[in-house]
Amino acid sequence: MDHKFSRCLVSGLAAALMSCGAQAEDLVVGIFGGSFAENSKTCHIAPFEKKTGAKVTLKLGNSSQFAAAVRATGGKSDFDVVYIDNSLAAQLKNEKLLETIDKSKLANAVDVSPKAFDKDNQYVAFETSATLIVYDTTQIKTPPTSWSDLYKPEYDGKLAIGDISGTSGAHLLIALNRMKGGTLANMNPGFDAIKPLAKSSVVQYTQADQLVSLFERKEIAVAVWYPDRAGAAIDKGLPLAVVFPKEGAVGILPALVLPKGGKSPALALKYIDEVLSREGQACFGEKSYAGPVNTKVTLSDKAAKIVPYRDTFDNLYLPEPEAVAKGLPEWSKRWQREVSR
Repeated sequence: MDHKFSRCLVSGLAAALMSCGAQAEDLVVGIFGGSFAENSKTCHIAPFEKKTGAKVTLKLGNSSQFAAAVRATGGKSDFDVVYIDNSLAAQLKNEKLLETIDKSKLANAVDVSPKAFDKDNQYVAFETSATLIVYDTTQIKTPPTSWSDLYKPEYDGKLAIGDISGTSGAHLLIALNRMKGGTLANMNPGFDAIKPLAKSSVVQYTQADQLVSLFERKEIAVAVWYPDRAGAAIDKGLPLAVVFPKEGAVGILPALVLPKGGKSPALALKYIDEVLSREGQACFGEKSYAGPVNTKVTLSDKAAKIVPYRDTFDNLYLPEPEAVAKGLPEWSKRWQREVSR
């Protein structure tokens, strides 16, 4: 009798554990840190977990770090979904390290701008953003209007620019190169132009939220940064303003990708669908100051002044991601030789 009871008990426990294991499927997501991750938790992750019963595990990093991690695992990724700059998504696509996103499995795809999807459906942009100029209104009385204003003597020692390992560093290089007459095939003007700015900058940041404390302590007065980070800092009381340079801010179409070898591909598609939903896009757009790719979303006046939207979106410079993907490895090496301090 005891023996039989024990066998039943063990059998029952095993069944229960198997059941719990099936229900508690995890999704590992590589995501940008700071306010970006916090707003993603509210707008996308919490609704996704509620609908699916799955648990999302976040790993924080930047686009270059995620690209390196996907390459290192060679088609057996530790990630199910990764947030990444579209130029690096193009690189991973060319290296055959991404799964195709099956649009037929995305209920919200019909409402998403066709421009958001890569032509081969290897990645999808989940928002529109930009690399632009942000300044402290208490320190700078005459707002900058151009990329060329970054060379003003009064900005010397009060400027912050990004390292090329992050999107803003590469984009500033591209913007200056374009302004000086260069092309994506000839970056010499850009490298010549960025060297003096590198010398006058306080930091070449690698994580976007590094700048918040620098602005708080008045250690910088102007930065090449992002509207979402600036908007979050403004909401916290920092006296900042956003400038779309007259030559055009450099557009950012950050993307979601499915690395090959992810353990939960079906669940990963459901996560992407949640991010692209009207509710998810509206929530994230307002909280994170992100331009929506879902065409059913309308932004508030407050958000529309900060993110690329309508006129400012139309004036964006959108570099060809394939050309950027091709050039970036060599630009990065050259940056380390000529620009890094």
